[in-house]
Amino acid sequence: MQKLIWALRSAVFFVFLTVTVIPWATVVVLVSLFVSSTQLYWLCAGWLSTAIWGARVICGVRHRIQGMSNVPTAEDGKAAVLLASKHQSTWETFAYPSLMPHPLAYVFKRELLWIPFFGWAIGSLDMIHIDRSRRAEAWRKVAEQGKRIMGLGSWVIMFPEGTRAARGEKGSYKTGASRLAITVGVPIVPIAVTSGRCWPRKSFLLRPGVIDISIGQPIPVEGRAPEELMQQVETWIEAEMRRLDPEAYVGQVEPAATA
Repeated sequence: MQKLIWALRSAVFFVFLTVTVIPWATVVVLVSLFVSSTQLYWLCAGWLSTAIWGARVICGVRHRIQGMSNVPTAEDGKAAVLLASKHQSTWETFAYPSLMPHPLAYVFKRELLWIPFFGWAIGSLDMIHIDRSRRAEAWRKVAEQGKRIMGLGSWVIMFPEGTRAARGEKGSYKTGASRLAITVGVPIVPIAVTSGRCWPRKSFLLRPGVIDISIGQPIPVEGRAPEELMQQVETWIEAEMRRLDPEAYVGQVEPAATA
C-alpha cells in the first residue's frame, strides 16, 4: 500500500513537471534573444526551484544543507570555484541552481539538448555540452569554455563519477574536474549529497524523506597533480557520504584514508 501511494504521488509529480516545463521553457526560448545570459539563467533556475518545491509538497522530499559558508557569497563578485559533487539522482541537478548564490555552468552530455522543451531551454544557456564519444575534443571544449565561463564569474559544476551511482555505491572518479580546476587556477569545492535515499537513479519512484547536502571546504589546486587532487576530493566525498547515510553502507568495509 505504501509503495502504491508513493507511485501515485510520483506520477502526480511528473505530470506537474511536464505541465510547468512546457510554458516555462517556451518563455525562455522566446526571451533568450532579448535578455542577458544571467537573467536567462535565473529564469531557468526559477523552474528548477519550482520542481524542488513540487518534490517536497507532492512527494515529501525535503532537504537540509550544511557548509554553505564554504562557497563564496553573491557579494564576492567574480570569485570562482569548481563544484565537484557526488551524483546519485536527478534531484541534485535540479536543486543546485536554486541553492547556490552564483550562476552554475553544468558539463553535460549533448544528448540532453534533444529533450523537448527542457533541452531547448538549457540549450539557450551558457553551459558546456560535450560529445562523450570524442574524448579529446570534449576535453578541449571543457577547458576552453570552463576558463571563459569562470572568468565571467560563473561556477562550473561537474560530477566526477560521470554518471549517477546507486545509493551506497561508488563510481570511478575521473580527473576532468581536477584538470579543469588546475588549468583555470580555481579551488575545488567537494559536495556530498544523499539524494539516492529519496530518488534512486533510473527510477520514477520518489520516496518521502530528507536529502542531506554537505559542502566541504575549498581544496587549493596550486602545485597539485590532477590524480592526487581528485583522490583527495574522492576521499572527502565518500567519507562524508558514509557519515550522512550510514544505513547505505552497512556491511561494507570502510576504505583506508589516503594522504
